[in-house]
Amino acid sequence: MRKLSRFLGGWWSRLSFRQALCLAVCLGALNIFSFAPVGFWPLQIAGLALLFVLLSQPQVKSVPRRVAWLAWAYSFSWIFSCTSWLLIAMVRYGDLPIPLAVAALGLLSAGLAIYAALSMWVGLWMQRRWRLSDSKLLLIVFPSLWMLNEWLRGWMMTGFPWSISGYALTNTLLAGFAPLVGVYGLSFLASILSGIIAWWLLSDFNKSRSVFAFIGILLIFGAGAALQKIHWTQAYGSAISVRLLQGNVDQDMKFDPEYLNASLELYRRMLTTAPADLIVTPETAFPLLTSMLPQDFLPRLNAYAQQTHSALMLGVVVHDGEARYTNSLLGFSPLYAERAYRYDKHHLVPFGEFVPLGFRWFVRMMNIPLSDLSTPDYMQPPMAVRDQFVMPDICYESLFGEEIAAQLSHQIATHQPVATILLNASNLAWYGDSFAMPQHLQFAQMRVLETGRPWLGVTNTGSTVVINADASMNAQLPYLKQATLESSVQGYSGTTPYIFWGNRGILGVVFFILLITCWFSQRATRKSHN
Repeated sequence: MRKLSRFLGGWWSRLSFRQALCLAVCLGALNIFSFAPVGFWPLQIAGLALLFVLLSQPQVKSVPRRVAWLAWAYSFSWIFSCTSWLLIAMVRYGDLPIPLAVAALGLLSAGLAIYAALSMWVGLWMQRRWRLSDSKLLLIVFPSLWMLNEWLRGWMMTGFPWSISGYALTNTLLAGFAPLVGVYGLSFLASILSGIIAWWLLSDFNKSRSVFAFIGILLIFGAGAALQKIHWTQAYGSAISVRLLQGNVDQDMKFDPEYLNASLELYRRMLTTAPADLIVTPETAFPLLTSMLPQDFLPRLNAYAQQTHSALMLGVVVHDGEARYTNSLLGFSPLYAERAYRYDKHHLVPFGEFVPLGFRWFVRMMNIPLSDLSTPDYMQPPMAVRDQFVMPDICYESLFGEEIAAQLSHQIATHQPVATILLNASNLAWYGDSFAMPQHLQFAQMRVLETGRPWLGVTNTGSTVVINADASMNAQLPYLKQATLESSVQGYSGTTPYIFWGNRGILGVVFFILLITCWFSQRATRKSHN
């Protein structure tokens, strides 16, 4: 330990503020490698630990805005690097010049990074206001506020929870906590681990702190391993056969009038090649409004479903008259002979599906089709398929685990049919062969862990996948290949704690911990004065 201490020698204390700022940017950018497809999750914990070390330096804490700037720089580069695939959509398909696209992504990342800056500034304010020790700051306050920063990013102004730190822990022992506290609970645990490491580093590798740090980390991972042995849900009914269609239609061709008939024929043929209990197309597989489809197109597919006793779920934009359009999934089956099942996307993508106030000029510049859709209620029933109930969502909605949990909780509370299988239909062709596809798949695994239910993911270009209820892979198609995934899936029923309380659970825990920490510190301060 002494040799290690002499080797490192507290080099962080000798950094100028500009050097610390550059280091924060580099550490944040490296977080892209902690998520899929690389998945080197310790990098994220180590990077955040070094940020906490930088924020704890006297020359930084003496000027509060330096704390905010360091946290902002770290978060900015984290978000920018992990969402850099957006540049593909803006440049290749949106026809934006590269400098303007980079500026737009930079502006988005800069705005979202404000939450991190504000949270760490509040941490410093709390330390001064309640005279908290550096140990409490590193082990309690910073980790709690970092989690709150990520929750705010995923909630404020409709939310953008891409690359929340907890996702990096999807395939670790800490995944055992997901059914209790969800992805934000895992973010909190990751932040605590970072705080422990920072606390240890700042002790110059003190032997007693080394022991306590080791025990703390061991207890957290040990608890996660123990929780993984708990089965919160149980198999329900009989397994159903599924066919998930991956058309691999290039985004350049999808809305090109010359290829519309070819796209319609492609998915009509894939749908009717063979029957199955459930056959699903990707999001907006049919690139026309329902009012513009050939008059006999949907009736013919409905007839096929009735004749073969199959359930079809079709991605299409439904035109409800006038200027009302919804990104929807229509379901045909013998159980819906009189009226088709319908699910409408409710959590819309800013700029892509609805236009934020004052930004219509930007949407027009990018030539985004279907960029101003209607917003329905998000409490929608699942689709019955034999003795299973399939609850769909569309694309971006899979990032909002609390909304999926709320739908399941509502179904249980109101004694409605409760979903036993989760399904997501997406079109990730906008983002090419980028990290967006494996990251989107990793987020789907987190939804499985939170709810204890299997997952069907059907996409235009990948990743089309069947995930078992324990988050293991059942089957998957290769990216950027036209193919059909044929498999079977077993539905699951029951509830996890996360379904019951959603994000309210971890938010309550974090606020309680912060309140108790400040109260005890204030009480100790008063006693010392007396």
